Amino acid sequence: MSSAPEPVFEAPWHAQLFALTVHLNETGKFDWPDWAARFAATLAKHGLSRELNGGDDYFIAWLETLEAFLEEIALADPASVEDVRAAWERAYLTTPHGAPVTIDGAVEP
Repeated sequence: MSSAPEPVFEAPWHAQLFALTVHLNETGKFDWPDWAARFAATLAKHGLSRELNGGDDYFIAWLETLEAFLEEIALADPASVEDVRAAWERAYLTTPHGAPVTIDGAVEP
């Protein structure tokens, strides 16, 4: 009996973040070597006290890198990023357990 392959990503948001980063690179928003150097620096910073396992800690470092990089190349404004983060946090905290988390209404960039 063959077992099902383990998922490549532990959580859907990990896959979405990865796909967004690849899309931004493939559409010419940044070069992969620039991204990789920044991500390596973030991993080193986060990994000083423990090994990152490719789960949430790894992708939190990935997100931190992407947000900073997009701000640096003027593709994301920190205030807008914070507005979206806060909207997701409100949605998460007010969504009943087991229900999908969505942002009600549009979040203006």
